[in-house]
Amino acid sequence: MNNVFVAGGSGAIGIPLVRALVAAGHHVTALTRSRRRQDDLHALGASVAVADALNRDALIAVVLATRPTHVIHQLTALPKDGPRKASDVDATNRLRIDGTRNLLDAAIKSGARRFIAGSFALASDRGPRSPIPADDPIAVAVRSMESQVLDASARGSIEGIVLRYGLFYGLETASTVKMIEMVKKHRLPVVRGDAGQLPLIHIDDAVSATVAALDRGVPGGAYDIVDDRAVSMTELVEGLAQSTGSAKPFRVPAWLPRLVSPYLARMTSLRMPLSNATAKSALGWKPAYPTLRDGLAQMFHQAA
Repeated sequence: MNNVFVAGGSGAIGIPLVRALVAAGHHVTALTRSRRRQDDLHALGASVAVADALNRDALIAVVLATRPTHVIHQLTALPKDGPRKASDVDATNRLRIDGTRNLLDAAIKSGARRFIAGSFALASDRGPRSPIPADDPIAVAVRSMESQVLDASARGSIEGIVLRYGLFYGLETASTVKMIEMVKKHRLPVVRGDAGQLPLIHIDDAVSATVAALDRGVPGGAYDIVDDRAVSMTELVEGLAQSTGSAKPFRVPAWLPRLVSPYLARMTSLRMPLSNATAKSALGWKPAYPTLRDGLAQMFHQAA
């Protein structure tokens, strides 16, 4: 049994991750900034630490008190329904830079063996293949987080592993719930000629990969945690419409989303097919829902 400290324990992946870790027999301490979420986390069987990850001294104190064997970094501060504009990611960018530094220092001081960072596949450094410019604030923050963890691992300070998640979806993901609501109201259009290729991952599969990484994977490794096949936003929206028995989404020209919501339009039109082969091999993991079709079938069978 491991003693696991989950930073961001009340977030989008935090809640299902804490639940899975407890079910697997680990002792779990979940970090949250919100005292309102303590009861929810206690109900899952976790101990709770309340601190702001940007307050270095407070964070180090709660981690030292826990003395974890493993620390999992899932710190974000995204809007409940997902980011719609660039400024919606500002707080998360700061957590990925300064929060990572504080949490990593705390983990090393506490004697933790392994540090697992949940990253964002779309913004990670792919060299010339990177779809987001290197000077974009999201990319700067993600690359800072990843380099801090991997550099600490290279120094031998801690076993650092980076998990590069695709876009989360699932009934426990607020952004998916919002999309379903909009699809049912026929308020979510698709773009004509959409050629985007977005790496997705069902939230349950992101959780299972993270649990697998506790004791598997090479220190210093970075793994793409994605479905077997990337999809366009059109495929996702049309899949939700079909699964909910809703009207087929209407189509709009590509310039309209760029005019109304340029940040969201840019993010959803990215072409970034990724492979999960290395993650499967190194972590002994495979997605229970390898494609969007599988994930949607599970979601709506479960909800029926």
